[in-house]
Amino acid sequence: MNTATTLNLLNQHFSLNQTSNILVVGLGITGLSVARYLDKLGFQFCVVDSRENPPNASELKALSPDIPLITGAFQISDFENASHLIVNPGLSLNNPMIQTAVQRGAKIVGEIDLFACSTDKPIIAITGANGKSTVTTMVGEMGKVAGKVTAAGGNLGTPALDLLAETIELYVLELSSFQLERTHVLNAAAATVLNVTADHLDRHADMADYAAQKQKIFRGNGVMILNADDDYVAAMQNSQRNQNWFSIQKMVGFHIAKRGGVEWLVNEETDFMPCADLPLEGRHNQANALAALALGTAIGLDKAAMCSALRGFIGLDHRMQKVAVKNGASWVNDSKATNIGACIAALEGYDEKVILIAGGDGKGADMNELRSVAIEKTKYVIVMGKDADLISAALEGCVPLFSAKSMIEAVSIAARLAKSGDTVLLSPACASLDQYKDYKDRGNQFAAAVMALD
Repeated sequence: MNTATTLNLLNQHFSLNQTSNILVVGLGITGLSVARYLDKLGFQFCVVDSRENPPNASELKALSPDIPLITGAFQISDFENASHLIVNPGLSLNNPMIQTAVQRGAKIVGEIDLFACSTDKPIIAITGANGKSTVTTMVGEMGKVAGKVTAAGGNLGTPALDLLAETIELYVLELSSFQLERTHVLNAAAATVLNVTADHLDRHADMADYAAQKQKIFRGNGVMILNADDDYVAAMQNSQRNQNWFSIQKMVGFHIAKRGGVEWLVNEETDFMPCADLPLEGRHNQANALAALALGTAIGLDKAAMCSALRGFIGLDHRMQKVAVKNGASWVNDSKATNIGACIAALEGYDEKVILIAGGDGKGADMNELRSVAIEKTKYVIVMGKDADLISAALEGCVPLFSAKSMIEAVSIAARLAKSGDTVLLSPACASLDQYKDYKDRGNQFAAAVMALD
């Protein structure tokens, strides 16, 4: 899409033009990508960050030393002249300074809105409490194997605005609820909400609000891909839209069926591949594969190419990643399980009971949701982090519990408990920022502690 068309769409949808007073709020990875985008289009803007030394300050200065950067605690004066706010997804729109600016007439514009106004190429959009990074990567690989110049990113990896290029033929975007709550004009060629389980309830009012933000991914007129096994997602169906389903429990849409006693991934009368051909274990990964096939089919990707991509997909770092086998016990890093639903999905993928390491910042979720699956799927649970006591209270009396102050201690306890044939699973059900830089840091420390065992 040429620059003139993009500028026209931004003005048409958001009254965003060269006379606007644009304030970029937050200089994280997304904020820096927004700054690059605005600078390239010739917009005048200011960046504000509540940190005294934001992480990308030097990169912003290298982009242009003339871009104003205001750091430190937000002040009313920072926001009073802004006509448009582009707010980092990590910052709540309920911030008093942001709310005051909105009440005064400032418009919130999301970076996904900027992206949507900047390309006319097909977009596949993916959200959900769990599995969205896996499905995004799966579909991205499908596009590449099918011969399309494909760019994948968004909430995963490269920010959406940094993906923009004239050569791209297909965009695959992972989108969070925080991105979607401030998105208004996205019209994806195909989109899905994989599932809705308790997450980010410290930012969203309740589960209904969380689901409503996820549902915004279906704005427009593209194909809706829905999870028939999730009540929140099933309720999003729209008979006036082109839609399809995926399920690991029902014989609808993209589902699992037996062919000669062998389970296959199928869609109605089309057989794609045996489930055993997937390198990833667990029913939840079969669901992810079905969702990816549904999305790829919706935009016409070649069947053989999609199956080839799935056969070659070995998973993501920190997502059900086997670290080592020590004294006959398997150690598995699922640090990316930052909410209860992800932990439950991981546990349900095992036939035998595991030793679970869990804990961190629960983000306001009800830890009692872990109780039934812990009874069925865990031998011992080792808790740590900010909300360790909440997990202990939820699981008290149903499984032997141990407490650890650090990852090294948690791994040491697990090593004493584990016998040959056991699996020790780090699947925290919580965010990591109470003790670690991010979930990757947490997973790396787990792996280091495991490798240091005798």
